[in-house]
Amino acid sequence: MTAGIDLDDAIERLRLGRVGAVLGEAGGWIVGGVARALVAGAEPDADVDIAVDRELGPLLDRLGVRARRHDRFGTAVVPLGDGRHADIARTRTEAYPRPGALPDVAPAPIEDDLGRRDFSVNAIAVAIASPHAVLDPFGGAADLAAGRLRVLHRGSFRDDPTRAIRAARYCARLGLAPDRTTRRLLEAAELGLVSADRRDAELRRLAGERAAAEGFALLDEWGVMPLPEGGGELPAAVGQTRLDPLWSGHVEPAVRAMLIAAGASPGLDRALELAAARPASPSRAVRLASGVDPAVLLVARAAGGSWVDRYLREWRDVALEISGDDLLAAGIPRGPAIGAGLAGALDRKLDGEIDAGRSAELAAALEIAADVG
Repeated sequence: MTAGIDLDDAIERLRLGRVGAVLGEAGGWIVGGVARALVAGAEPDADVDIAVDRELGPLLDRLGVRARRHDRFGTAVVPLGDGRHADIARTRTEAYPRPGALPDVAPAPIEDDLGRRDFSVNAIAVAIASPHAVLDPFGGAADLAAGRLRVLHRGSFRDDPTRAIRAARYCARLGLAPDRTTRRLLEAAELGLVSADRRDAELRRLAGERAAAEGFALLDEWGVMPLPEGGGELPAAVGQTRLDPLWSGHVEPAVRAMLIAAGASPGLDRALELAAARPASPSRAVRLASGVDPAVLLVARAAGGSWVDRYLREWRDVALEISGDDLLAAGIPRGPAIGAGLAGALDRKLDGEIDAGRSAELAAALEIAADVG
């Protein structure tokens, strides 16, 4: 599968710098998504996964950079110097003491490390050092070319059910479809066997994908995680809405909105209430939306609440030029009349019932405050 692919050039363009030099000399292998992209001649991810059959401590000392270490699994994250990172792991085997538990790990050669992975398309390794040997013992490159997702072990989803979420992510992102055996095993996966934290972490990764809606639709199709009743089209609508320039710069709300739409995070009922609302005035719209989680607003917009756009573009940032001090100076005593006067003046400004400027705002606020008093 690497015929016609210049691995020297492709790995050079990864800009691994000193990390590549030190780990290449130590027999390191590029694995994961970047290895998959290298053998397919595709554009790799920004961050790089590297496996090495050595103790990490001495290698990290040689690198001389600050690393985030996870000693339980023999892994570390090191910066590549340009905002990207390398995830370094000692090659290992894994044994699961019970379904859904975290694995016990032990050092092992790269061949064994590839054998403990989830799918054939993730069991590919490319040597950092020239001539960049390629290890593909399970035919992952051929499966990738055929658009096939194939699980390596029959017990894979039993050992770690979150792999079913990863399966949806890879299928949606790479245009793969599970083969017959993998599909049957996916349909038996039980996410309830893993902790909520592990499940939610994988769901967030899926929700962050451009093709997240397709991934959640696959989880529903496989019976792994059904979508909310009657809401099968909502994730796709959220996926489309979050591409709008109004939302595209808000990455975190966009991720949470996809989780809400898929029923994987609370907020759907509130979003649907807002979507069904038909505020009669700008001030009413502001009262409905003020203080609401932006992710919930995004879902509401995707579900048909078109007024949310005007709230964000026109009404959210409308403010008074006066303050409570102006009302105090005009003789209104401290108390609820101050707040009522300011709130009422803002409503009138939003609804176009008063002229712009301090004098019109103050006259409206004093009138309302006097009625409260």
